[in-house]
Amino acid sequence: MLRLLQSFGQSLFLSVEKVFNAIFGDRLNPFYYLGAISYFFLWLVIGTGLYLYAFFETGVSGAFDSVQALTHGQWWMGGVLRSVHRYASDGLVLTMLLHMARHFTFDHYRGFRWFSWVSGVVLLWLTFASGINGYMLPWDRLAQLVVTSTTEWLDVLPVVGGAMTRNFISNANVSDRLFSLLAFMHIGLPLTVMAVLWIHTQRVPGAKTMPPRPLAVGMVATLVMLALIKPAVSQGRVDMASLPAMVHFDWFYLPMYPLLDLCGPLQTWALLLGGSGLLILLPWLPPRWHGATRAWTVAVHPDERILDVRPGETLLDAGLREGLPMPFECRNGGCGMCKATLIHGEVRLQPYQETALTATDRAAGQTLLCCAEPLTDVEIAYVATLNPKALPVQQRVARVTALEPLSYDVMKLSLRLESGGVLPFHAGQYINVVLDDGERRSFSFAAAPDAGDAIELQIRLVPGGRFTTQVFEHMKVGDPLRFEGPLGTFTLREDSFKPIIFVAGATGFAPVKSMVEHAFHTGMHRPMILYWGARAKRDLYMNTLAEQWALEHSNFTYIPVLSNPDPDDAWSGRTGLVHEAILADYPDLSSHQVYACGSVQMVQAARPAFVNHGISSDDCFSDAFHLAPQKPLNSPGADLVKLGGADV
Repeated sequence: MLRLLQSFGQSLFLSVEKVFNAIFGDRLNPFYYLGAISYFFLWLVIGTGLYLYAFFETGVSGAFDSVQALTHGQWWMGGVLRSVHRYASDGLVLTMLLHMARHFTFDHYRGFRWFSWVSGVVLLWLTFASGINGYMLPWDRLAQLVVTSTTEWLDVLPVVGGAMTRNFISNANVSDRLFSLLAFMHIGLPLTVMAVLWIHTQRVPGAKTMPPRPLAVGMVATLVMLALIKPAVSQGRVDMASLPAMVHFDWFYLPMYPLLDLCGPLQTWALLLGGSGLLILLPWLPPRWHGATRAWTVAVHPDERILDVRPGETLLDAGLREGLPMPFECRNGGCGMCKATLIHGEVRLQPYQETALTATDRAAGQTLLCCAEPLTDVEIAYVATLNPKALPVQQRVARVTALEPLSYDVMKLSLRLESGGVLPFHAGQYINVVLDDGERRSFSFAAAPDAGDAIELQIRLVPGGRFTTQVFEHMKVGDPLRFEGPLGTFTLREDSFKPIIFVAGATGFAPVKSMVEHAFHTGMHRPMILYWGARAKRDLYMNTLAEQWALEHSNFTYIPVLSNPDPDDAWSGRTGLVHEAILADYPDLSSHQVYACGSVQMVQAARPAFVNHGISSDDCFSDAFHLAPQKPLNSPGADLVKLGGADV
């Protein structure tokens, strides 16, 4: 039944939003800003309320007359603002109800969203309480109805026991002190609403608290027009000796009062408490949630970041939660602003407007970040709203714990975080070492993420290189090192069963080592073949380790390839270009995944050759900066391919 209700609600919302798109355009559709509009209405209520309170007399004898003077004596200001206050309050309730209804129908209240849902229910009742309390202050016949009905309703509670109603039996019983309490409540309740709303908003990444300016201006104009056409007025002075024969009702705030007459106070309490309890428990009630039941990761370009996506979370929310400058506007699949390219993996798209993502867009690999929930680990590329180089990246400080030469020109650099703890990263990622003048040098992690708190880098000496020369000639144990990261999206995809071919060129072995050791640690049973290409035997600086892997793991094969072995090497193994050795062994690569890390020249030569031998672009990955692995390597920025460590 619930699924049918949600399905109907989704169709209804999408149909109405489609009509509003045609009227307002997809960037100004009010249905896409229900939360922000609620915020805006609240500010209008508070702003107009402050003005009204400045002229309001807090006392039984003067309350009615002061409101009358505001309404009629300065109708051009006080009268208009009173009406705007009333209609903005009604609008606040309406948009809050629509906001919650949309989240319910689109199943956005389960999982990690439970807190936002529960706090939203609390906000709704606080808003109702504040509005009902506000109707008591003008001290007119409607206020009399609200006060007497409310006290009679509260008096049925055992803790009250009929004590409240006695305060409103006659005019003489209502004191200024009691009336001051009502006025105080009308200040305290909105302040509580603001506090809870702030907490509620902090849980939503990238939450907008203001609608677009044209929409805000239009709403203010509409409220003023309503104030002029049908102004809010008082309905006669309170007289406790008689009951009001007829009052004009506010069905947004006061629908409970006819229910009190119809059902009685106890039954109304049961309905109210039961309905509230049901709403609060809704995130945990059956039917079973159909969203993702596990977390996935998303590799993001151009940020070169890997993010964890919580079960049921959209790619947009995950990116905004991590501070990425992902473009978005409506967050409801209506405007298409968050359109991005799905490079790898699968997603489940929530309902959206066909104009935002056409069939042609989907065929071209496009998706909507605000509607896409990952079903596997995914890789995406989007056009950032900021220059990726300008993005703030957390900087950390580590201390050198060991320096170990691995060969004549490769140094193993071991680090630990100065603050202690383990640096979380994904196998194959890298860090940017920050030099004294702010320049950066990039080096891949050379150990698996589960290797403990040690950070291992493999630094190749570059003649004349500022940082690598320092490492080889001046650096010592205990020296501090400032870095950014982890960064990069060249990581092991664990959502496939295809055999893996690793291609390492020179110190491109570093990220491959991280991925291979991670695969061993996690018990991956997929066949893995490592081709390590180097110029001479001495450049295979961890050859013994790779041979040991092959001996200890039946699913791992190691094939070194030398392009120009020295005569003293007495080399009897494979020679030539490393990618040609792979193609000789695997003329059909359609059932494999390839991970290549090496020089620009190696990747430029290898990738087209691999594609020509049947590999899918979704299964060919390379280590690159600012370059999605599936993009042509002759595109701008291809010279930034990482060599396991760069120093220029």
